[in-house]
Amino acid sequence: MTISFQDHIDINLIVNGEKVAARVPVGRHLIDFLRLDLGLTGAHAGCEHGVCGACTVQVDGEAVRGCLMLAAQAEDAVVWTIEGLSDSGTIADLQEAFVARNALQCGFCTPGMLVAAVDLLNQSGVPDRAVIREHLSGNYCRCTGYEAIVDAISTVARARNAGKIT
Repeated sequence: MTISFQDHIDINLIVNGEKVAARVPVGRHLIDFLRLDLGLTGAHAGCEHGVCGACTVQVDGEAVRGCLMLAAQAEDAVVWTIEGLSDSGTIADLQEAFVARNALQCGFCTPGMLVAAVDLLNQSGVPDRAVIREHLSGNYCRCTGYEAIVDAISTVARARNAGKIT
């Protein structure tokens, strides 16, 4: 019996609104594909175990850990990174609130925090502080103590619910 293993695979997906066709090593994680192959370095490879949230990106509208998903699993998916969300203006109000509340300091966790916040804000209603904290519980920040991050997200949630842009 002969067992053969493929070492590369062809994938097709949409990243930040652009069609992408690539040949990737079968074991390449999505975060590494985005960073190394596409040059989208906003999301970070932190713990590489899915617990820090620095690698959070959107796949088919859901926040996922890019370090836990293989690039091959993103076949036919729609992927949004912090660069795409930022360039499209989708998160302009959230970015402004993070700056206004000083919710970012070193910036390492910020892309993952913003993508996680988008995920929460895409749900209906205005989450209270406990819900915001729970939703962000998988995103670690060593600098801010989270209060400013929760403040920023809460501000944007209330403004969006009221039909305003902060």
